[in-house]
Amino acid sequence: MNRDTDKTPSLWKAMSTQDLALFGMQDLAYVKRVVVDDTVCWAIHSADGNNIGMAPNRDVAFAAVRQHDLEPFSVH
Repeated sequence: MNRDTDKTPSLWKAMSTQDLALFGMQDLAYVKRVVVDDTVCWAIHSADGNNIGMAPNRDVAFAAVRQHDLEPFSVH
């Protein structure tokens, strides 16, 4: 096993928002399925976890993220 690979999860947990920004994370947004008032929708979050929007479906969420020059990622 590679010791550097084994340490990767703990390394990411220890990174600050500023550290993530230095890695280019400011260009990423993640999209997550959520239920609000018994309605399924899609939350859009910046890489640091701040909620930056909502969309009625995944395709619209991804399109909105791309319109703002960000790269979308799905999370569960």
